[in-house]
Amino acid sequence: MMKKTILAALTLFMSTSTLAAEFNFTFAHVLSDQTPNGKAVRAFAKEVNEKSDGRINVMVLPAGQLGGDVEIIEQLQMNMVQIAIPPTATLGNFEPRVQILDLPFLLPSKQVMKKVLDGPTGRKILDTLDGHGMHAINFWGAGFRHMTNNVRPITSPDDLKGLKMRTMQSPILLSTYRNFDANPTAMAYSEVYNGLQQSVIEGQENPIANITSKRFYEVQKYMTLTSNAYHGYAAIMNDKAWASLPDDLKLVMTNAFNYGRDLSRDLTDQLEADALDNIKKHTEVTELTPEQIQVFVKASLPVHEEFRETITSELLDDVYTDINDL
Repeated sequence: MMKKTILAALTLFMSTSTLAAEFNFTFAHVLSDQTPNGKAVRAFAKEVNEKSDGRINVMVLPAGQLGGDVEIIEQLQMNMVQIAIPPTATLGNFEPRVQILDLPFLLPSKQVMKKVLDGPTGRKILDTLDGHGMHAINFWGAGFRHMTNNVRPITSPDDLKGLKMRTMQSPILLSTYRNFDANPTAMAYSEVYNGLQQSVIEGQENPIANITSKRFYEVQKYMTLTSNAYHGYAAIMNDKAWASLPDDLKLVMTNAFNYGRDLSRDLTDQLEADALDNIKKHTEVTELTPEQIQVFVKASLPVHEEFRETITSELLDDVYTDINDL
């Protein structure tokens, strides 16, 4: 009922003639306003309004007011929502190739992440969303994902054996944990805290920003800084909404999306140091050695090969080339 009420309000927002803006867009996402990306979305909306001289107005609906990421993507495809930043793992249910970024231990560092996501390979990945009612602009993100659990410290793939691990609804993530002999369960982000508290699941993976905003450290004994995948968000627009913009406003939007991307990364970096200190007050934190990370990398290669055909050899080899060129 609440979602129907919000959607009705959106219809009024989009149709009212009292608004001075030529274009009125809704930006929906599941994150709290206090997360780095939540703050970046607000800054993006302000930037668009100012740089377009008020010709574009963006209404932000955070914290899952319109539902989870899948629901928001579906609403965007129907042009009920015009802008979103869903995780690549969730977008993989709409376009399998975009889930390449969720391959375990694919991107070894922030430097590699930026080279891949912000360069020609990233553009190729974004372009796979064409034809799905979406126009993808760039990649935002919340940092690298790390593993937490209530059973034991994780220092090798063997430590995951039998653990009930929550993942996003992603074939690659589910396969990753099965490959490590864990018991993965797909669960909505909003349900994870209660799932951990009630022992429906024993562990989960998320970037530090999300672990902090949802206070998962309150219900987890162990955390390992695995950096097993970059938690990327694809900044997308409804394709018709994008096409409706004249070229000068497309440039305004593109520049604002890049501004939001860079701000989200900077804010994430600023948050992680202080947030990790706070997590350590509640949870035992383990940092892997380079040798331990290589064990995980080797154990992850079967998942890369399992999904090579799905994500295409071309995209996977492009990423490998970017990594090797550094």
